[in-house]
Amino acid sequence: MTGVGDRRDTPHLFSGLIAVALAAAVLFTGQIVAIHLEHTTVTATAPALFPLKNQGLAFQRAAARAPNVLPFYGTSELLIPAIPQKGDNFFRTAPTGFQVSPVGGGGANLLVMLQRIGALGADLRGKKLVVSLSPGWFLKPRSGWQGYEGNFSPMAVSEMIFGTVLDYRLKRDIASRMLECPSALEGRPLLRFALRCLASGSWLDRVIFCALWPAGKVQTSVLEFQDHAAALNYIRHRIKPAPSRRSEILDWSKLIAKAGQTRPIDTGKVKNVGNFDAQIIPGSRDAAFRRSLSASPAWTDLELLLRALTRVQARALILSMPIAGDFYDDGGISRSAREEYYTKLRALVKG
Repeated sequence: MTGVGDRRDTPHLFSGLIAVALAAAVLFTGQIVAIHLEHTTVTATAPALFPLKNQGLAFQRAAARAPNVLPFYGTSELLIPAIPQKGDNFFRTAPTGFQVSPVGGGGANLLVMLQRIGALGADLRGKKLVVSLSPGWFLKPRSGWQGYEGNFSPMAVSEMIFGTVLDYRLKRDIASRMLECPSALEGRPLLRFALRCLASGSWLDRVIFCALWPAGKVQTSVLEFQDHAAALNYIRHRIKPAPSRRSEILDWSKLIAKAGQTRPIDTGKVKNVGNFDAQIIPGSRDAAFRRSLSASPAWTDLELLLRALTRVQARALILSMPIAGDFYDDGGISRSAREEYYTKLRALVKG
């Protein structure tokens, strides 16, 4: 009787396997189609800045693989001020043969950029890219996590942690830093547990992390599929027409002079800040400024980012927004004190 029952169940099992195989084939085909469209529409999506591009990896990866696109990782300077000279606007039509692809937004910081770059991994090998730094990150003795939480991407973190490009020691140091903001990991038990195992550094936790690796790869695959599905939906319903590419011979001297005449809309407000405390003695707050500069955890984040860039073999240009000199002069912080930021930054980047 048992043999008869087994034979009766066999057709159902076979049908189930066929159904699973067909579903997998459909999903795989859909993902291939999505990836193809992501690459063929890169001239339209590269200059644009939108949440899906920032939080996912599909459009970032397409830009990384495009030979005539320069990824630009930054923060609020990508959004404001809205002037024609901004890189994504200026290079939108590729006047010099390439477009700029901005990634980031308000509140993004070095740890956010590190996660994106670590997630892209081998796609950035030999790729030129730009990382824009905000001096404000380095002038605070403690991290502010609100912007980090708003830009946190579970997919990027999963890809970075369970990927194979970054070495174990670098992942361990990144995990230790990420665990300083446990709120970003709420509702993500696998990521949280994996990061704790990495940060521990013990041989037992390393074995446990290796045991978690297959589950992590499955999670990453699911998140990747969701990302490609969202990208396909964006391309079908929300993408804007690609700008017409046109080569130009640019008069850089004239363009630089024109850009130098542009003033932010809040210039007057910045100059008037000192009026609230007109008695501040020049240089009287240099010591406090230097202490905050020295204690800032952003230096650790920058070091981790530089290690990741080296590991993925990206060709990165590190830029820094200038410190608002007039504002800090009025606040009692001298130029010589501010210069220490640039000196320390150059030493770390060149080292």
